[in-house]
Amino acid sequence: MNLACGIVGLPNVGKSTLFNAITAAGAEVANYPFCTIEPNVGVVAVPDDRLELIHRHIETEAVIPATLKVVDIAGIVAGASKGEGLGNKFLAHIRETQAILHVVRCFEGGDVTHVSGKVDPLADIGTIETELVLADLETVERAKDRVAKKARGQDKAAQVELAACEKALAHLGAGRPARTASWTEAEAEVLGRLLLITSKPVLYVANVGEDDPAGASPLVATVRRHAAEAGSEVVVLSARLEQELAEMEPADRKEFLADLGLERPGLDRLVQAAFHLLGLMTFFTAGPKEIRAWTIARGDSAPQAAGAIHSDFEQHFIRAEIYSVEDLVELGTEAAIRAAGRLRVEGRQYVMRDADVAHFLVGC
Repeated sequence: MNLACGIVGLPNVGKSTLFNAITAAGAEVANYPFCTIEPNVGVVAVPDDRLELIHRHIETEAVIPATLKVVDIAGIVAGASKGEGLGNKFLAHIRETQAILHVVRCFEGGDVTHVSGKVDPLADIGTIETELVLADLETVERAKDRVAKKARGQDKAAQVELAACEKALAHLGAGRPARTASWTEAEAEVLGRLLLITSKPVLYVANVGEDDPAGASPLVATVRRHAAEAGSEVVVLSARLEQELAEMEPADRKEFLADLGLERPGLDRLVQAAFHLLGLMTFFTAGPKEIRAWTIARGDSAPQAAGAIHSDFEQHFIRAEIYSVEDLVELGTEAAIRAAGRLRVEGRQYVMRDADVAHFLVGC
């Protein structure tokens, strides 16, 4: 699945440091000139201990994790929706992502001056969210203008679009993101075509100082309260520490994490949280050539999962043979799973479960 998260935030809050940590951790990167309207794009592996569990029981030539695209978008400043800073030009890159990672500065001092002269997480969040709401307002206004004439001519579809735009304008005009409204199926279809930025789910990334890796500061507590009220989640990490960790050898990294009182890098937690935010889950295929994690949406059927491997497989799907990673850990081999009657044969109506290991039978 070609889904992406966009990293947004004010200038100098740690966005680029975080993205650099992601790329240093082994992401494939397409780098564009710094400070242009073009984003930096990285494809990062999704940490998954289950791959190693499978590999302990099945010999293979390669182990391939699921991946997630991360887009570092130019810093947003107050007035961006009216052309300040890089203006509206960066917004297209946010619209093309499916979720937002909102980086918020949660540390005092340091050698980088905050863009507004003081550290205030709530004010920073408010600035970004206001600009995104204003950008969406402009988008919906243009859509309303395009459809108004047809609606006056009694075009039924245009009337539905106009009503949806008017409802969205009222909601956005009150300063509220589109994701906080209740939409009918018809309204959601209309607004979905507009790719509203504020309709996307948000994960707040509290960027803390190197002396506060657990995020114990009052600044982080402020972000947590805001996120809870907004129905969002928070990942706490130090972007600078993450960049250092990403450049270490595995043994040194493990020792350094232990010294910090952390079990795993913040980047692991961030990528896993972003994966969850996008409504994704993982199934596996396993054989002598490769063990691979595949990305599908929660609720996808077995034919849709087969289609993630190759588009033709969905159309020509016949059946799937499925067991769980837990079955493999318990019984040791696929042969033992089959002998124990734990290998399930599933048809077109089967809804995939997280951690399924699947073999698909497809026709010509």
